[in-house]
Amino acid sequence: MERTGKCLCGAVTFTADVGPDLSACHCGMCRRWAGGPFFGVTAKNLRWTGEDKIRVFTSSPWAERAFCTECGSNLFYRMTAEGPHQGATSVALGLLEDQTDFELAREWFIDKKPDAYTLEGDRKKVTEAEVMAMFAPPE
Repeated sequence: MERTGKCLCGAVTFTADVGPDLSACHCGMCRRWAGGPFFGVTAKNLRWTGEDKIRVFTSSPWAERAFCTECGSNLFYRMTAEGPHQGATSVALGLLEDQTDFELAREWFIDKKPDAYTLEGDRKKVTEAEVMAMFAPPE
């Protein structure tokens, strides 16, 4: 489904084909970056405006994260490691103008989730070891 979105200040906007699956990531980097779990939806065919306001940060050997240089809004998480997932991008759910019709389908790093919260419902829950087996580049 095609959706539009923007950062908090509106300097960066986008249109993309997204979802319908929503993921929550509980890894330490996502929680530090997002102030809690990162809720993201897979985005394809991203078309940006305000690209000069996007700053990309290499956050691990296999991924990068981006934010707006004007307001600091988290924009996306993108896989960079070679392989079948290279280029896969998740945009932050909160950026979307229309946040309806998504289903929380997966929780990443479930074994790193703090005890302070629990998300309702049943879905695929992936441990740190499982994530590393799927995405971490070989050493």
